[in-house]
Amino acid sequence: MRNPLKQEDLIKLFKSLLKQEKFSSQSEIVHALQQEGFENINQSKVSRMLTKFGAVRTRNAKMEMVYCLPTELGVPTTTSPLKNLVLDIDYSDALVVIHTSPGAAQLIARLLDSLGKAEGILGTIAGDDTIFITPTRAFTVKQLHDAILMLFEQEF
Repeated sequence: MRNPLKQEDLIKLFKSLLKQEKFSSQSEIVHALQQEGFENINQSKVSRMLTKFGAVRTRNAKMEMVYCLPTELGVPTTTSPLKNLVLDIDYSDALVVIHTSPGAAQLIARLLDSLGKAEGILGTIAGDDTIFITPTRAFTVKQLHDAILMLFEQEF
């Protein structure tokens, strides 16, 4: 008799599948998990797992929109793919606005949120390719803008 599949096995397989960067829909992920023996998996469970692990849709090396897990969150380096996702950084009287590659805004916003109030970030709102960032009271919008520019080592 076959050993029952465990939750840990599902999580490990789920993460492994997303690292392949080839699944463009939740139904494709469901099908792949079912092929591996998780017959009871459904789209709503996959949707919850995508949210839980912070997965986002972004372009892979073939420029296809696919689900992937964020890499370890940290400050982008000059070789970091995160840095390359940022297309423009600007600000108004109230907000800093970042434009990213399609599908990358949530990943970048998550990185910025992880920096938090100590770095002047009160909070972010991310769409598909645009992020709004509001500064804490201790920072001006210009100071926050300059700090984010330095973080991504880019001039816009």
